[in-house]
Amino acid sequence: MNVQEQKIGIMGIARSGLAAAYKIKELGGAPFLSEFKAADKTEGSENIIKEFDCEFGEHTERLLGCDTIIVSPGISLNVPILEKAKEKNIHLISEIEFGFLVKYPESKIIAITGSNGKSTTVNLIHHILQTAGYNSVLAGNIGMAFCSYPIEKAGIDFIVLELSSFQLELIDKFKPDVAAILNITPDHLNRYNSFDDYALAKFNIFRNQDNSDFAILNLDDEMSRKHRNELNSKYFSLNSKTDIYYNGKQIKLGSELINIDNSTIKGPHNVANIMASILAVSPFGIDKNTIEKSLSTFASLPHRLEFVAEVRGVKFINDSKATNTESVKYALQSFNQPIRIIMGGGGKGEDYSVLIPYLKKYARKVYLTGEIRLEMKKAFTGLIELAVFEDFEQAIRNAFKEASAGEYVVLSPACTSYDMFNNFEERGNRFKEIVLKLKNES
Repeated sequence: MNVQEQKIGIMGIARSGLAAAYKIKELGGAPFLSEFKAADKTEGSENIIKEFDCEFGEHTERLLGCDTIIVSPGISLNVPILEKAKEKNIHLISEIEFGFLVKYPESKIIAITGSNGKSTTVNLIHHILQTAGYNSVLAGNIGMAFCSYPIEKAGIDFIVLELSSFQLELIDKFKPDVAAILNITPDHLNRYNSFDDYALAKFNIFRNQDNSDFAILNLDDEMSRKHRNELNSKYFSLNSKTDIYYNGKQIKLGSELINIDNSTIKGPHNVANIMASILAVSPFGIDKNTIEKSLSTFASLPHRLEFVAEVRGVKFINDSKATNTESVKYALQSFNQPIRIIMGGGGKGEDYSVLIPYLKKYARKVYLTGEIRLEMKKAFTGLIELAVFEDFEQAIRNAFKEASAGEYVVLSPACTSYDMFNNFEERGNRFKEIVLKLKNES
């Protein structure tokens, strides 16, 4: 893609939009930046104004003078200015698509999507590749944006991308060497017309692959099984013998048995993530010893079933990244003792009643907080012991007050964090602050 010959607009000046803008500038182009938030509400706006032609406070028809618009993933494709852009046949792409068009051809891409487990899986793949001696970078929906790295230059062996459905909506030529869908369960239903539409956005990850590429699906996932005959895929499973599977003790890949006893991440969902990671690097000749070493040295990620502290015999677990019901199912099944679970936050259109059988089996009591608490209360009342709190800290304090030694208090919200926090990390960090305060008080 020759950025000097095109007028490129960037809609949304957040992490990925800014990364694309600076990459275009590095390559000799002059992008136009459009941000809906006012300049005084946009971090770094003073420098942005100095470096780029830009507008703040609205998306004007100046965007319609562009040949291509890079749309940030948080922006719905149905906003009026983009409807007009479609009518004018302006090329709409994502930052992921743009990065692919300018990257050095020999750098391989391993791309991972799914409703749950993406961050753990891409981090583990990245760790395995680095342990094997490759120069790997990790980007996309995690850490730094794709275009933040010198991707147009030689020297990067692998680019490992975590991709959301939003980032995959505007794929055109993007073609990963390895692509995987870990699972597809209802999520972001406030953005999509249906679960099928959400799933189809995920399946865009395979759109341009051919027989020279590697596609990976979860044989245990219902939506993936539904589409399995449309792809020449490799499969992983906890329940069936397939390309890679778990036999109850070890992971079997072909004739190899891979020991996971020393893995730093536990639980059946993480065994699935490990299998997906091993399958993703399997085309590149990484030996069993390197993989087992990687599993034993991998640093598990914060906010994902993260142990925080033990206070008077009560163990506190931060699972703030559990922003949908499927993630909460995993959390509930990960402990050998009944748990007191803190749930609630911003809604995404999910049916919370699907959690009732799991809450009945694994939870001693549910503590509801956040914007969606009354909707959750309506779904659970009369079926599960619960309490409702307006205040986040009060919910945590009450769970601790009622817990006995040996029990777990787990933050696993099943909701977004945007009602009270900027992101799930801020919510998880606030949980940890409150727990440490309780420890000091005790």
